[in-house]
Amino acid sequence: MHRVAHLTLLFLAVVMCCCTAASAPLALRPGPRSTVTLATVKGRTSISHPSALSTKQKLAAGGFGRATAQLLLYPLDALRTLAQTRDQRTLADVGASALVRGCATTSSFALFIGSIQFGIFGATRNFCGPVLASALGAAGSCAVSVPQEVIKQRLVTGIYSGFRDACATIYRQEGVRGFYSAWRPTVARNVPFVVATFTANDLMKQRILERKRQEGNGSTSGELTIKENLVVGIGSALIGAVCTHPADVVKTRMMTQAASNAKPYTSTVDCIATIYRTEGSKAFFSGFIQRSMYMGPLWSLQFAINGRVCKSLEQWNRRSVD
Repeated sequence: MHRVAHLTLLFLAVVMCCCTAASAPLALRPGPRSTVTLATVKGRTSISHPSALSTKQKLAAGGFGRATAQLLLYPLDALRTLAQTRDQRTLADVGASALVRGCATTSSFALFIGSIQFGIFGATRNFCGPVLASALGAAGSCAVSVPQEVIKQRLVTGIYSGFRDACATIYRQEGVRGFYSAWRPTVARNVPFVVATFTANDLMKQRILERKRQEGNGSTSGELTIKENLVVGIGSALIGAVCTHPADVVKTRMMTQAASNAKPYTSTVDCIATIYRTEGSKAFFSGFIQRSMYMGPLWSLQFAINGRVCKSLEQWNRRSVD
């Protein structure tokens, strides 16, 4: 399992380096106060505007959007986790404090998750298309999202009393591999979900922008409004949620089984077989309503905040040149 964590981190580093290198053209020397820059990459000439975001700014915008959205909606995610547990735990079992237990600490992980997802997607979309770009972003973000999910869900279900206790106990009893518990179903959920969500978001965004261009006789800012970002975010997230919910249930069961008195699952396959045998196929969609109430607003806020921050950074870049 150490190898899994290390290989994931190595994969992330390589992808980010490649993306940065691929997006950094060989710029010709511009004159003073120039508003555009000619660049040549592999014999092709392109135009770089001064308002274009740097890689660091794209990472910051994505991370801030994800962390803010997750922090605001943490209680809904806690309800989703409880609804998916093996013994169907409720707030009466764990206390109302479970809705915010670990909220700030685990949400800080989202700074890196959002940065990785949006950073890789934005850097690779023009080279390999939205589907592969979103898959790369999802796979890379698992280096951070799996430990976050392990800690967060065990705090919500009352296995540990706090963030420090969770980290110390997991490391002492399970080692580094404990932070990557149930990484297989997590990856099986994250990659298809992010692919579906980012691809649907990209397609819906392009449709809306195309419609605005037609209605505006070819003139548009090229950006969605906050309302449009919210609608597109909710729609794309719900598409992803429907496609990946069974994997989300398996992931939650594997990560939180220490909170149940039932016989532990021995593997992902055993978890799937046991759920189907003892609870039926309906159990694979337990907590779907709670997850939809969380994922829709989460991704709509994430896309909206990311879009707003990017626009503000572009305006700042433009003013700094002027």
